[in-house]
Amino acid sequence: MMAVIIDQRPMKSTVLLIDDDPLDLKSLAMLLESWGLQVVPARSGEEALRHLEAAPADLVLSDVRMPGLSGEDVAREVAARHPGLPVLLITAHGDVRSAVRAMKLGAFDYCLKPADEDELRLAVERAIEHARLRRENAFLRAELSAGGMYGERLIGRSPKMLEVFDLIQKVAGTDSTVLITGETGTGKELVAQTVHFKSRRAAKPLVAVNCAAFNPNLIESELFGHEKGAFTGAVAARRGRFEDADGGTLFLDEIAETSLEFQSKLLRVLQEGTFERVGGSRPVRADVRLVASTNRELQDEVKGGKFRQDLYYRLRVIPIHVPPLRERREDIPLLAEHFLASYGRRYAGAAKAISRAGQDYLAAQDWRGNVRELQHVIERAVVLARQETLGPEDLRLPDERTAAPASAETLEAALDRQTREHLLDVLDRTGWRKQSAAEALGIDRATLYRMIRKYSLGPKD
Repeated sequence: MMAVIIDQRPMKSTVLLIDDDPLDLKSLAMLLESWGLQVVPARSGEEALRHLEAAPADLVLSDVRMPGLSGEDVAREVAARHPGLPVLLITAHGDVRSAVRAMKLGAFDYCLKPADEDELRLAVERAIEHARLRRENAFLRAELSAGGMYGERLIGRSPKMLEVFDLIQKVAGTDSTVLITGETGTGKELVAQTVHFKSRRAAKPLVAVNCAAFNPNLIESELFGHEKGAFTGAVAARRGRFEDADGGTLFLDEIAETSLEFQSKLLRVLQEGTFERVGGSRPVRADVRLVASTNRELQDEVKGGKFRQDLYYRLRVIPIHVPPLRERREDIPLLAEHFLASYGRRYAGAAKAISRAGQDYLAAQDWRGNVRELQHVIERAVVLARQETLGPEDLRLPDERTAAPASAETLEAALDRQTREHLLDVLDRTGWRKQSAAEALGIDRATLYRMIRKYSLGPKD
């Protein structure tokens, strides 16, 4: 998805924050941490570059005017030494030209000082997501070029999934618009990725936008870009996601969450092949293949007056429905084994197999959260397992799934909470001796350290 909802990320993103003013550095660090980010502070560009040599980061956020290396210098050095690492600059009005020069050198974007919280958060989310997409594109391209027909994560042998694979194969070689439907957690984004990477556009960008993450006033600027002076704070023209995806694929996730006004403008783009930036009058053309997805019944949305019928038919040139897991139960063992192997490598845990009783237990569940729910259950089981073979007792679903939907804790939150509580209990019982705790958990110390960072654990928790 395009816009990262920072506090919902399974692992904290790391921001290398640079400012020579200690008060600004501290206040901005507190703000970023309140969004669920891990902050590494630096008082100078030189110190920041040393940090990068020692440990990776997901984003560099830097003031522009600093003694020694300026923000512009930092952007240049990061682009040369750490290609793909986004640099976001914070600049006063008087330093905008410097920030624009830095963008030409490789900086991702800039915000004006004093930074508006919403504007800054959106810029941070976009920068982190941009870097994630680059990494993911490179990974999937390598994965598919190595011979994986649908990529390592799109798994199934059931008749319904074989139909999905067949549709992907047929549609990938065309430029037809695709509408992917299915419940939350079924893998709609994986289908969109596979359509792109099996197409002639595979070498070009795949840009994904989570439409639910933007309010109606932001999504138009996000997708179409804006001209200088289009609104307060628009001190320079900026490209939108359509232009970013030129030559490639634009994936609009949760398209049903958009307003009727935006739908009208999107329909015009699809019909005419051009659009205008916000505040502009010059037509802009981008060669983009559009793929959209939704977990809603769009026909019902059309009947209820919430979605344009003409846009619905324009999007639904090639419909691909991803079935819920309960309708493809024969795929559960394949998926469970895949997640077991994946998390076994990541966490170096004790679990190596799932017993027959464990497989039967998994096959009998409803999986209202679909593949994503199964994935989280296997991850939790691998992390907490003390033996090589997982049984039903290791794979139990959280008690919260029987609670009323209006007040229920999400599955992911429940699993995280239970895992966190178990880790804390073991760490407290071992007096926070990492080696002893790792042995008690049946994992190595490196895995334990990763989990301590993931859940932000400390002796005072």
